[in-house]
Amino acid sequence: MDEKQLLHGLATNDRKSIEAIYQGSYNSIQSLIVNNQGSVDDARDIFQEALIVLYEKVRQGDFELNCQIRTYLYSVSRRLWLKRLQQQKRLYAEWEDADELVSVDTDLDRHEQEDADYVRMERSIQQLGEPCKSLLEAYYLRKQNMASIAAEFGYTNADNAKNQKYKCLMRLRKIFFNE
Repeated sequence: MDEKQLLHGLATNDRKSIEAIYQGSYNSIQSLIVNNQGSVDDARDIFQEALIVLYEKVRQGDFELNCQIRTYLYSVSRRLWLKRLQQQKRLYAEWEDADELVSVDTDLDRHEQEDADYVRMERSIQQLGEPCKSLLEAYYLRKQNMASIAAEFGYTNADNAKNQKYKCLMRLRKIFFNE
């Protein structure tokens, strides 16, 4: 689903849309909270609050999203978390100085760049072709060892499979950086 469909689904309480938003956004928000004096439970709470903020904005009808949903939720979650830290006296700077501590623009730019890189990588992998695509997926996604990859792909031994994996990575790297 694209961003507009997800927002429409959120506004109409479509379970699949809400789950897609959750899957696409929660992990980065959990990392933000856990890496900044919070717990997994804190992350769940903050994510739910941010999702409610987005839901209420979308339900108003005149809301226009100018970034990705996950970027918006990350920004709202970050603000909510900084506010909660300040209320709990775990953040010692004045709230007005909070943007100087962690720049929202820097975080947003970094996340938007990561999103763009993921899209580029996905396109690069699609261009890579077989057997490289399957070989890299076997090693990096399915975490298979070289001996089982050699057997699966018909290489004479693990060293040959390792050599082929290296060649595939170099091809992928070339495609990625030429895009």
